[in-house]
Amino acid sequence: MTPAESFRAEAAKRILIKDGAYGTQVQARRLAGGDYCGGLDLMKDQRGNNDLLNITKPDLVRSICESFAEAGAEILATNTFNANAISQADYGAEALVGKINRAAARITREVADRDGKTRWVAGALGPTNKTLSLSPNVNDPAFREVDFDQVKAVYREQVDALVEGGVDFILVETIFDTLNAKAAIMATLEAEQALSRALPLMISMTLTDLSGRNLSGHTVEAFWASVRHARPITIGLNCSFGAAQLRPHLASLAAIADTLVMAYPNAGLPNELGEYDEAAEQTAAQVRDWANSNLVNVVGGCCGTTPLHIAAIAGAVRDCTPRTVPAAHSGTLLAGLEPMLVAA
Repeated sequence: MTPAESFRAEAAKRILIKDGAYGTQVQARRLAGGDYCGGLDLMKDQRGNNDLLNITKPDLVRSICESFAEAGAEILATNTFNANAISQADYGAEALVGKINRAAARITREVADRDGKTRWVAGALGPTNKTLSLSPNVNDPAFREVDFDQVKAVYREQVDALVEGGVDFILVETIFDTLNAKAAIMATLEAEQALSRALPLMISMTLTDLSGRNLSGHTVEAFWASVRHARPITIGLNCSFGAAQLRPHLASLAAIADTLVMAYPNAGLPNELGEYDEAAEQTAAQVRDWANSNLVNVVGGCCGTTPLHIAAIAGAVRDCTPRTVPAAHSGTLLAGLEPMLVAA
């Protein structure tokens, strides 16, 4: 079977488990600037450049990946959230994008395949630190720092390197701007054509407020209408808030999406110091409520989640039935900031 076929077959039997947050684990190591740079001749301070660690401290990245696999994660995402030329330009490391992504994919592939268990590798594409839908200049609403073709090309570079490294799927995650996501989707579809083989997409939106919209103003229903043409293997939500606050918006998406739903929340909301206090058992109990309400097919963790959280989540949903995927709407589904279903 292809990775997509095996993934769907297993998801029909049980709720699958995604890994947790690399950033949280890296921060716990309290690395110095030199630890990030690893002797590379880079002019800017590399502290916080977690993606660079794929080539400067691969053993650290491997150990984090292994800890999530040991906790029960079956979907292992690459440590490449900011491994694109736009984000790496802040560190003066954009020339290393290909090398970073290939290294990350190979590390994750090795962990996924190491003991014969069925696991899948998702090549993670973050949202970049630019937005196509909004102007950063309040005095010039038409101004954009980047255009669609630029963002698409940046994503294509990343996708090609991840594929070369051996990923199964492309995960477009933490989407705050739907147009950025469309650029990532188009880059992936073009890469798929060049490969002459399937390159399944996982797509995950992030909400910026409790009303249930992302930064570009789309509701979850409108977002689904905007990306469903890509036929993703999973659609879902990540980051945003804790599981409790995410629940009603996840329910809205689960009711309409005719594909698997994957959701991976933060470990609650951050405290005044920006740290996450929610214990693994609390997060797991809330995720179990999702499962008991027939809302999810794949679950995992985002900011603040550790291998303990992933192990607790895996244990909490082990005996739960996966969400039943509904039939597709027969009408034409369109969207502005809100969805519009045109009767067939």
